[in-house]
Amino acid sequence: MNTELIVFVVYIIFVICIGIYFFIKGQNASDKDYFLGGRKMGAWVTALSAGASDMSAWVLMGLPASIYALGMGQAWIAIGLAIGYALSWIIEAPRLRRFSIVCNDSITIPQYLTNRFLSKSKALQIICAAIFLVAYTIYAASSIKACGTLFNTVLGINANTAMYIAAAVIIVYTFLGGFSAVCWTDFFQGLLMLAALLLAPIFASFMLKGSAAEAMPAGFFNMFSSWKDIVSGFGWGIGYFGMPHIIIRYMSLRSQKELKKSARIGISWTTLIVIFSVAAGAVGRMFLGFDQEVADKSLVFINMTRSIFPAVISGILLSAILAAAMSTADSQLLSAASAFASDVYKPVFRKDKATDKEMLWAGRWVVLAIAFIALIIASSPGAGSIMSLVSNAWGLFGAAFGPVIMLSLFWKRFTFAGAAAGIVVGAVVDALWLVFLAGTGIYEIIPGAVCGLIAAVLVSRATYKPAPDIEALFDEAVASQE
Repeated sequence: MNTELIVFVVYIIFVICIGIYFFIKGQNASDKDYFLGGRKMGAWVTALSAGASDMSAWVLMGLPASIYALGMGQAWIAIGLAIGYALSWIIEAPRLRRFSIVCNDSITIPQYLTNRFLSKSKALQIICAAIFLVAYTIYAASSIKACGTLFNTVLGINANTAMYIAAAVIIVYTFLGGFSAVCWTDFFQGLLMLAALLLAPIFASFMLKGSAAEAMPAGFFNMFSSWKDIVSGFGWGIGYFGMPHIIIRYMSLRSQKELKKSARIGISWTTLIVIFSVAAGAVGRMFLGFDQEVADKSLVFINMTRSIFPAVISGILLSAILAAAMSTADSQLLSAASAFASDVYKPVFRKDKATDKEMLWAGRWVVLAIAFIALIIASSPGAGSIMSLVSNAWGLFGAAFGPVIMLSLFWKRFTFAGAAAGIVVGAVVDALWLVFLAGTGIYEIIPGAVCGLIAAVLVSRATYKPAPDIEALFDEAVASQE
């Protein structure tokens, strides 16, 4: 335990030092530098940062626990994620980067959507920012909760105390270093996550007894036991097209050439991650046997790793959970902060008179506020599991923004009113389905995204055709080689 604690402390000091480095380096930084890294990010950092900000602690805890408890039918989540992520890099990323530059060099998703229609109305930015604040608070709560579970299980520290420590660390380097610090910490955390997920199930599989697979319950390995699992699994893939903290990485790349390289790296990384996350759950069930507490507390990866490796190695591998939680929470906090500072504080409260320095500090204070609320949610007894919190936030983002962003990139006839309608309808249907129809077994992102898409198209058709200058902007973005 002491050895693992030392490893954790060294890791925490390392990520804080990255935050301090970029804080010192960025003393004269602009809001574009703080929130988007000045569009100077390279292929490797962007690819692993996008992946790590996506694959939070649920990929090491929540998904393996679902496989462990419910069987391989849950593997459709991994399949849907791998396909959705690949398509978002191939189809969405190239256009989103070009469009965001042509659309007045937009640095946030709400800002891009407003500029895409050359609108002076702030309604779309405010709607987006409101959804961001709600969804990111829930999402960040899942990451903080994972940190609490990790420290409580491995070190015996009170779970709530551990959550406070984890939240403080995440706040420090995000608060100080902004986008560059977040991306670079995510880069190292992505490497650590991949190493951990590769090693644990591979070593455990070599230690299995010959009869381990035969002792598994009937139907455990059947992936086709429920059509709902298949449909809902692919629903997870839909979420990528509207996940702001992931797709904003596409906008940060320094060139289209770097984007192609980053796509290959990112798709390969994510595919390996989800494959071995599923393997961790299946091998963990054979290696550990079934234990209800292990399933309820998402301890499969933790218990398997501690059973196999000596303390130094297990400490390093378990730091991957800390890395996964931090790499997602920091991105969520920064995205929410940038949405508030750029899309609400500057245009609404300050009437576009805010200085760069003022914008930076407005964003930093939002980081503190959201982290505090997320901490309250995570420490609440009725907060739900890590996987359920992620599922709720993921569904809200995917349903609200996925169809709208894709239409904005590929449909010239799309209108501002259609975008607003698509976002609102997608978010509302997703929330209502979760509250009233979750018992159907269909993931709420699917009806939410379908209804959002229909609303966006119908309202666009019912409103005036976009003005010539808006259509010209669309054509310019399509033709741009930047």
